[in-house]
Amino acid sequence: GSMERQANTPLEFRLQQLHALLKMITERETDIATALKQDLNRVRYDTSLLELTGLENEIKLAIDKLSVWAAPRAVERSILTLSDQVYVRPQPLGVVLIIGAWNYPWALTLGPLVGAIAAGNAAVVKPSELSECSSLLLRALLPRYLDKDLYPVVTGGVSETQELLRQRWDHVFYTGSSSVGRLVMEAAAAHLTPVTLELGGKSPCYIHSDCNIRVVARRITWGKFVNCGQTCIAPDYVLCEPSVQNQLIDCIRLTLLEFYGADPKSSPDYGRIINQRHFNRILSLMEGYVPVIGGQSDASQRYIAPTVLRDVPPQSRLMQEEIFGPVLPLVAVSDIDDAIRFINEREKPLALYVFCTDQKGIEKMLEETTSGGVLVNDVLMHYTLSSLPFGGVGHSGMGSYHGKHSFEQLSHMRSCLVRSLAMESVNLSRYPPQDRRRARRARMAMRAFSSRLNIFRK
Repeated sequence: GSMERQANTPLEFRLQQLHALLKMITERETDIATALKQDLNRVRYDTSLLELTGLENEIKLAIDKLSVWAAPRAVERSILTLSDQVYVRPQPLGVVLIIGAWNYPWALTLGPLVGAIAAGNAAVVKPSELSECSSLLLRALLPRYLDKDLYPVVTGGVSETQELLRQRWDHVFYTGSSSVGRLVMEAAAAHLTPVTLELGGKSPCYIHSDCNIRVVARRITWGKFVNCGQTCIAPDYVLCEPSVQNQLIDCIRLTLLEFYGADPKSSPDYGRIINQRHFNRILSLMEGYVPVIGGQSDASQRYIAPTVLRDVPPQSRLMQEEIFGPVLPLVAVSDIDDAIRFINEREKPLALYVFCTDQKGIEKMLEETTSGGVLVNDVLMHYTLSSLPFGGVGHSGMGSYHGKHSFEQLSHMRSCLVRSLAMESVNLSRYPPQDRRRARRARMAMRAFSSRLNIFRK
């Protein structure tokens, strides 16, 4: 806590830091891609596609819009405040702790930082220790580009993170699992610190029987197996009728051949599991099933083939915890109502994917379910749109960010009313001694005015 409580950096400084961050990402793209190749065996094109381009767009948007976001926002007045200035003035919270995630270690760590800088905060950045090369690279790079007093990088594991959480922050921004999310919120509660929790859960994917399954299979296969299934908004499992299951399996098999060739293990486009513990965890989830596609694995490489399992019982362990790997269970449902019931019996997911061409069916799904975000006829793409708030609900988290939403998440929206000492006669009816006449006059004046206001509003 050597940083003073009110960071409140001037707008020019914020812009300069945002430009520097953009410079870092563009200049160091090759180094970043190399680190991710080592951490996740990620092909370099996927890194620019899935992480860096989105980050660059976020930074450019913040640079472009900062003066508008940070400006006081006038709000509607009432009869009692007619001649006052009434506005909301965004203010920095102070010092933000950002705890990043290992699966997209740049986007999920620097994305929140863009919001913190734009809103005028100082921030301590804690990358995940599991994506080790990326974490060390970030620690080496960030101080070369950004103000190292205001935006230090702290590396380390569980004990370092626990030590950080014991400190007092003005906001904690955490991306990761629900179990750790609980610990973060508990630690923050000690200081009444607000939190943003970007968690995961099992994001369902419903496929209606009226779809072009070939196209559906291509989109789902991409969303599920990109980054080796280690994406918080990956489709976790598929709900569809048994007749759709058969077509889907054939089409996924075909799509996998197109994407990764006959042996995904030798494909440059197919990733690896982050570490041995997660490799073992995913394998244990698959135990007792005969895969209809894939199933092969190699511990020495932490390789698990793209795998599809069919007729998975809803009460199985595979259907209790987030898979976070390249395993896609297919669960049979009898119709759209059955699917909705299935989704609603479980925790609210971070994303919900609905494949359906019938407008009534789409509307029904949107109306009768809830999730952090929902996509119809595609996967993952809502994450790329800065105008949409990205975040969860219930067990999938709280708070949201991206674009203007990041700025607002990491600002205090301060209510301001500025009035004059003149025109005291207007206030007389509010003062004691009160009687029925005075109270009635005040009430009638307010009512008459609000009805007149409504005419103007039309």
